[in-house]
Amino acid sequence: MNERIEKLRAMLLAKEYRAKRSREPIELADSFSKEKIGYAMRAALRLKRLAEEEEPSLCEWDRIGFRRSTACMPPILTEKEWAEIRKEHFVFDFGWVANINSDYKMVLSRGFKSIREEIEQRKADANAAQKEEAEAMLISLRAVDTVVRKYRTAAKAQGLFALAEALSNVPEHPPRSFYEACVMLRLLNFMLWLNDNKHVTVGRFDQYMYPYFRADVEAGVLDETGALEIIEELFISLNFDADLYPGVQQGDNGQSLVLGGCDKDGNPAYNELSRLCLIASAELKLIDPKINLRVDKNTPREIYLLGTTLTAKGLGFPQYSNDDVVIPALCRWGYALEDARNYVVAACWEFIVPGKAFDINNVDGANLPRAVDRALREGEIGSYREFRERVRRQIDAEVESITAPVKNLFFQPSPLQSVLMDGCAEELKDVSEGLHYNNMGLHGVGIANAADAMAAVKYCVCEQKTVSYGELLRALDADFEGFEDVRSKLLSAPKMGNNDDFADDEAAFLLDCFADSCEKQKNDRGGIWRAGTGTAMYYIWYSETMGATADGRRAGTAYSANYSPSLDVKTDGVLSVISSFSKPDLGRVCNGGPLTLEFHDTVFRNEEGMGKVADLVRMFVALGGHQLQLNAINRETLLDAQKHPEKYPQLIVRVWGWSGYFNELDLCYQQHVIRRLEF
Repeated sequence: MNERIEKLRAMLLAKEYRAKRSREPIELADSFSKEKIGYAMRAALRLKRLAEEEEPSLCEWDRIGFRRSTACMPPILTEKEWAEIRKEHFVFDFGWVANINSDYKMVLSRGFKSIREEIEQRKADANAAQKEEAEAMLISLRAVDTVVRKYRTAAKAQGLFALAEALSNVPEHPPRSFYEACVMLRLLNFMLWLNDNKHVTVGRFDQYMYPYFRADVEAGVLDETGALEIIEELFISLNFDADLYPGVQQGDNGQSLVLGGCDKDGNPAYNELSRLCLIASAELKLIDPKINLRVDKNTPREIYLLGTTLTAKGLGFPQYSNDDVVIPALCRWGYALEDARNYVVAACWEFIVPGKAFDINNVDGANLPRAVDRALREGEIGSYREFRERVRRQIDAEVESITAPVKNLFFQPSPLQSVLMDGCAEELKDVSEGLHYNNMGLHGVGIANAADAMAAVKYCVCEQKTVSYGELLRALDADFEGFEDVRSKLLSAPKMGNNDDFADDEAAFLLDCFADSCEKQKNDRGGIWRAGTGTAMYYIWYSETMGATADGRRAGTAYSANYSPSLDVKTDGVLSVISSFSKPDLGRVCNGGPLTLEFHDTVFRNEEGMGKVADLVRMFVALGGHQLQLNAINRETLLDAQKHPEKYPQLIVRVWGWSGYFNELDLCYQQHVIRRLEF
């Protein structure tokens, strides 16, 4: 990175700009309620007010800009209104329109002037509800223009003429250059967060931005050095307001970016811009954007090597998604082939389609160890086959208990986000009402723990008969206090991650049951329920209240994160883990959720080690793995960071589907990262 980029990065990491934000509360909900203003109009008027409150924040090194000057996000609904809504509706995640990917290709190619004219034309012949939605969209677009005019004026005053010139064209008109396209993208990202859209994803940056990049290169106005500088400044800008983005922990903000994959005809789509994005991320060493790399069995080794170079920086990405598994899975679930080939990753790992999908892919998590435990407690086990059927019934019950209440969903309208989606402006319809794809997803939580518990029951109770059924229940109820011998036998039973079919078959069975259960359900938006192998935060939340389990796990001990071996399980090495976790039919549980592996950072300290890791990723893809995420960690460093956090202000770790600064995490998440299996 050059000197200008280094100064911007230093300013970001110093965080001094955050102290200048206004934190004055703004009251809107009560007045909106008293005036009986419609919900879509409320969202638009809030954005208008916040745009009016925003003051430009620029420095002498800026070419992209846009940093929040206000820290508040006033609600648009009163508590009384929320109480009434919840009587009739299921409200997921505070009713945010989130985990969605805008149709950036469409918006960049058209510009707001064209979209606004279409809305105005449609409004003339619309019904009353559509007219109100149209007006809310137009107010939202004017709010964007308010921010643009402020920044354009400030840029001129500060001598930032490149930015001022760019903002004289975008977003009103299509970008004339790669630089202008990046300015427009950052503006859209900034405005969506200001619009209270949670987990705003960046999508297939190297695809929708490539025409602007290629045109500039061919015209001789841009070379790779200049393009890299623009990309790096854009990436820095995505980090500036990350502390204002809502998530379970700092860093959980969903700013995912996807590279590579294929085009609509199935041809490889990795390009020069893809490579520059990987280089930019490796140089900057920041938590945003979270890089996802789409690969397949034909992906060249040099791409895996470049991805491994990024992993070696300790960022916890790229996360790899296997097109050979994901695309057929999406088609099987009803996505058109062209849309499936265009998939992106939502906040963490869930697969969605840009512009066309309002899939709620993280509704909840199925607690698989609890299902196994409940099956165990139904009564004396007659045969292992009969026990398996109990588990199947319990998984059905678990899924049914989660999906049944999810009816008549309510989402807060989002007119600005609607403008950026396929068909909403044309139909004067809010995105909150749904789009072309309206599927829902469930995480499969604790897969390895559940499979290990089943394998232990089969091995110790049913086959070897070293532990009686009654003795097992007493040991579990006592959290193994006074039953250390029973726990020792359970722990010595086959475990998932050793390429042993005894345990791996149980994982395949569990995931098939989970997929079967989800496929039985339909949601009331006309979509399906998608099963997945992710955990989100539930690997902590569910395990905290879960008693001891038959795999030998003590009460309250965390499950494994995502699709990975149980904590403290001894394995025969990373090859065995990859082999075990590739065996199930992962195309049936393709909501998303990576096999997560930790490597000691010394693995990456020479060319040979880097090459071996790259080859491991290739092997995982060849074996039919669906998603993979690697971390370079050092347990000693993490322990020292807990004692002396001031020494490690920029220490980054992967938490579940996102990377964050270690010092900003709650202790339970820090401890989990430290305890994970390290190769």
